[in-house]
Amino acid sequence: MVESRHLPTVSVLVAVRNQEKFIGRCVRSILNQTYALRDYEIIVVNDASTDRTRQALELFAADIHVIDNPKQLGLPGSLNVAIRAAKGRFVVRVDGDDYIHAEYVNILALHLLMNSGMDAVACDYMLVDDNENVLDAVDCMKAPIGCGIMFRIEHLIELGLYDEDFLAHEDKDLRIRFLKRHAISRVALPLYRYRRHENNMTNDRSRMRAYLKGLKKKHGPRPEQPR
Repeated sequence: MVESRHLPTVSVLVAVRNQEKFIGRCVRSILNQTYALRDYEIIVVNDASTDRTRQALELFAADIHVIDNPKQLGLPGSLNVAIRAAKGRFVVRVDGDDYIHAEYVNILALHLLMNSGMDAVACDYMLVDDNENVLDAVDCMKAPIGCGIMFRIEHLIELGLYDEDFLAHEDKDLRIRFLKRHAISRVALPLYRYRRHENNMTNDRSRMRAYLKGLKKKHGPRPEQPR
């Protein structure tokens, strides 16, 4: 009899470009989970990095799946590459300059496994600086971010994944579309670490304003608020 192949329950997705300084910390935190390693996979999409990000990822070659974009696609395009490669029932995103608590995958997955009517679950997060000093503890519903949300993969496929035209605010666009059909539940535990540093994409205010304008054009001046 042919033995059936064991598939992961969770796919952890990392889209990264030029994060050689932080990507090692990110990947180590994902590998250091209480959740059984055989039950989750780590998919890292290297978005044509020009620094030593690729070399840093080679240190973890035995435990992660790396996809190299031959040319830069941008964050939403890279995330879509990762989702299409995912084998898990649930998908969750971690940015390459962030890191997570050891119970991150376990607690989020447990909520979806034990609650069939739950569409997605988000955890609170700690805002940290370059040296990992905690700056603030944040309610994920009051100040949502694109990471720290575990989705059922079929819902993302049904929505058509990320809109690749949004090279910023891609998370807001996805959230608006998701909430028109589904709900996001909150886990009031700060399991995600969102790093604040000088190279954060959100620091480019003119870029963020331009894509916010596009968001309002697509969804209206007062898009649906998170539930």
